[in-house]
Amino acid sequence: MTMDAASAAVLPLRVRLAMLLRCFAIQGVWNYETMLGNGIAFCMEPALRRLPGGRGGDAYRQAMARHSGYFNAHPYLASVAVGALARAELDGVPAVQIERFRVAAPGPLGSVGDRLIWAGWLPLCSALALLAFGLGVRPLGVVLIFLGAYNIVHVGLRWWGLQAGLTHGLRVAQSLGNPVLRQGPAHVARATALVAGIALPVAAQGIIGPGRVVLGSVLAAVAAGATLVTLLHGKIEGWRLATIVLAAFVLYSVVR
Repeated sequence: MTMDAASAAVLPLRVRLAMLLRCFAIQGVWNYETMLGNGIAFCMEPALRRLPGGRGGDAYRQAMARHSGYFNAHPYLASVAVGALARAELDGVPAVQIERFRVAAPGPLGSVGDRLIWAGWLPLCSALALLAFGLGVRPLGVVLIFLGAYNIVHVGLRWWGLQAGLTHGLRVAQSLGNPVLRQGPAHVARATALVAGIALPVAAQGIIGPGRVVLGSVLAAVAAGATLVTLLHGKIEGWRLATIVLAAFVLYSVVR
């Protein structure tokens, strides 16, 4: 006895919300042996309780064991796999097909997520916060602008991925062709360049102020920063560098 496809795609809202909330802790048991594997099983668990035999039944135990194995993908888009695998288990898809999906899915989910979030959206949000700092927004406001902008996409992406996975099951690959995921990174990169180009001189002006006493120091810092970026090219992720620069500006505004 298995759950039919229609009912599998329409899990109660409380079950979906439970899975979504668990997705925010998907990296809580990250390790080098299984990567996100244990987290994937943890996020699927509320849906797996609906398997024949319920919680603790043979189907439940086998599914939990199957999905606790190695799985490595971007943590935000891992919700796509969580939904798709839960749908497959509830539909009674053979274990062999499920395992094939588990092997094939991590690459695309990791690549798309890295380009869209780490290389795109995070630097853009950092540039927006830097621009706010240069326009005179207080430190708390800068932090709130960054967190607000970043989490609009962060939370939305997790929810969309879970919904897409539950709707399409193992055929969810077509969802990765979504224009936002396919073309989004390029558009976000252009937006980041534009905002950063405005934010850097505005922030520098905010530091210098109406006088020009510290102009030499600012120019020296800019030159040192440019040299550092050149030396670190290819050795540090862009999102880490953007976060460090933003943190430095916020710290300066607090202590000055």
